[in-house]
Amino acid sequence: MSFIIEPVAFVNNNRKEILDDNWGSILSAIELAENIDVSAIKGIEEFSHLEIVFYFNKVEDNKIQYEARHPRNNKDFPLVGIFAQRGKNRPNKLGITIVELIEVKNSRLIVKGLDAIDGTPIIDIKPVMNEFLPKENVRQPNWSTVLMENYWG
Repeated sequence: MSFIIEPVAFVNNNRKEILDDNWGSILSAIELAENIDVSAIKGIEEFSHLEIVFYFNKVEDNKIQYEARHPRNNKDFPLVGIFAQRGKNRPNKLGITIVELIEVKNSRLIVKGLDAIDGTPIIDIKPVMNEFLPKENVRQPNWSTVLMENYWG
C-alpha cells in the first residue's frame, strides 16, 4: 500500500542547519501552501498551542534506521529502538512538536519552539486541547531527560 501526502504549509525561519539542540527560542513562520485557503486556519488564534506534524525532507533514505541504536549515537545512552526515541532518521521521516502560537498574520502562523529547519514541509496543523493531553503523569527513562537537557536551550 502506498499513499500521497501533500504539504499544507512550509516553515520559514533562520535555522538553516540540522542541529540537535537550542530550539526553544526559535521563532518560525508557518506559511500555508498556495492551494490551502486561509479560511483553513480561521479560529486558530483562540488556541495557545498547536501540534505540528512535519516531514524531515533533508534526511537521506540511506540514513533511515529501522532497528535499535544509541540515541544521538551516544554510547552512554542505552540501545533502544527507533520507535523508543524521537530521532529524525525514522522510517517515515515524520516529526511532531507542540509549539506556542504567538500570532496569526493572514496565511502565516508565527510560532515558538518548532524544531524544524527553514523550508521544512508541514503535513498537518492541529490545535492542542487539554482533553488530548495525558491525564496521568508522563513516565520516561533517565537517559531521555539527560538527552533533552539542552534541546530547548
